[in-house]
Amino acid sequence: MSGSSLTDDDGRDERRPGFRAAGTAAVRIVGPIAARHGGGVLARLKSEWATIIGPEMAEATWPDALGRGGALKLRVAPHRALEIQHRAPLVIERINVFFGREAVTRLVLVQAPLPLPAAKPRREATRPLRPGEAAALDRELAGIGDPELRQALDRLARAVIGCDGR
Repeated sequence: MSGSSLTDDDGRDERRPGFRAAGTAAVRIVGPIAARHGGGVLARLKSEWATIIGPEMAEATWPDALGRGGALKLRVAPHRALEIQHRAPLVIERINVFFGREAVTRLVLVQAPLPLPAAKPRREATRPLRPGEAAALDRELAGIGDPELRQALDRLARAVIGCDGR
C-alpha cells in the first residue's frame, strides 16, 4: 500500500494511507509534456478541421503536426497550395478564434497527399415504378398547379415508392 499526500485548508501536507488515483498522477506527469507538444490542440484541430476553416479549404488541407512555437505543419493539395499560402493569415485567425487563444502562430505548408475523405453514405437504388404505380402517382399529382412543386413531389414519391421498404 502506498501513502498519498493531500493538502489541507491550512496548506499543510497530510499523509493518508491507501492507493492514489493513477489518473491524477498521470495528468501531473503527462499534462506539461502534452502542452509542450500541442497534443490536445492537434487532436482537436483534426477532429474539428472542416468546422474551423470551412468545408472549401478543408477539402484541400489537413493539419499534420503542431511544432514548437505554434508552427502548424499543414498538408496542402498541390493545385491549391498558392491559394492557401495567400490565405494563411485567415487560416491562422480562424484557428485562434476557435481556440480562444493564440494556438497557431504560423503555417508550414507541405504539398503532400491528403488523407482520404470519409466515405459518403450510399443511396439505395430505387426500382422503376410499375405502370399502375406511375399512373396512380400521375393522378394524385395532376391537381397541383405549381410545376416546380409537382416535379419535386414526383421525385420524392418515386424515391419512396421505389424503395419498397428495403
